[in-house]
Amino acid sequence: MYTQGLDSLGKECVHTAASDTAALEARFQSKVDADEKIEPKDWMPEAYRHTLIRQISQHAHSEIVGMLPEGNWIARAPTLRRKAVLIAKVQDEGGHGMYLYSAAETLGIEREQMLEQLLAGTAKYSSIFNYPTLTWADIGAIGWLVDGAAIMNQIPICRCSYGPYARAMVRICKEESFHQRQGFEIMLALARGTPEQQAMAQDALNRWWWPSIMMFGPSDTESKHTAQSMRWKIKRFTNDELRQKFIDITAPQAEFLGLKIPDPQLHRDEGSEHYRFGTIDWSEFQAVLQGNGPCNRERLEARRHAHAEGGWVREAAAAHAEKQRARAAQAA
Repeated sequence: MYTQGLDSLGKECVHTAASDTAALEARFQSKVDADEKIEPKDWMPEAYRHTLIRQISQHAHSEIVGMLPEGNWIARAPTLRRKAVLIAKVQDEGGHGMYLYSAAETLGIEREQMLEQLLAGTAKYSSIFNYPTLTWADIGAIGWLVDGAAIMNQIPICRCSYGPYARAMVRICKEESFHQRQGFEIMLALARGTPEQQAMAQDALNRWWWPSIMMFGPSDTESKHTAQSMRWKIKRFTNDELRQKFIDITAPQAEFLGLKIPDPQLHRDEGSEHYRFGTIDWSEFQAVLQGNGPCNRERLEARRHAHAEGGWVREAAAAHAEKQRARAAQAA
């Protein structure tokens, strides 16, 4: 999946990097501008490498931590079908994390190092997963809103300048589209159900709406990384552009469901054909990022416990691999 491409000037670049960095940077940027993929063995600026490691590892951590809010509902899902679908979805999220850790490893960082950073609390993951899932409707809201926002963020990454990341995202986005449809189906069933079910769906929308639109990150005027990431074509759209696209698509879906988005200022501007929305409470976003969300400590503790409990599996796998290598060497 992760082709270790080496362009025709790769070896030359290694030898001249110390003396001709400016020329290498110019050649690198020209490849990016021409929409050519940067591969692991190509020369790249260290800042580009570090930006990718930060973004891909945070993305991977988000997939892994994101299994927790929904895994909590597998045994409590209302029907056998719902249980089976939710199991499949949570399994997908684990797979996405593995794809992304593999993509990050092509940049020279070890998976163990990334996991250590997550468990130590020094690595970030999406703030959205620090909110609790209080009712079954929350599972629908996560699929519809959270995975919908994720798709809006991630589809452009399929055209990311870094090859392994772009290729990983193709399959991830296909599976995320299933997750979004699953969530919308749950919300539709509740919205067409009893008054109690309708109230449950509305309550979930009330609690998940603002955290979902915060997923796109701070406004463009406050974003530290957007301008450079767009120049390198790691990102293709700004945070505010993606947020607007998401709201323009999601607001009519809420109307179809008969649910009301909890924003009294939300309205369609006929002139621009965009939905205008109210002021986002960025203080909440910053509080969650700093570890003060409703479930920050709970999520990290769950990951630490799972990592400790799985120690014997890792040891057994390593022992088996060593035994296989010894047998192969003896046979040779």
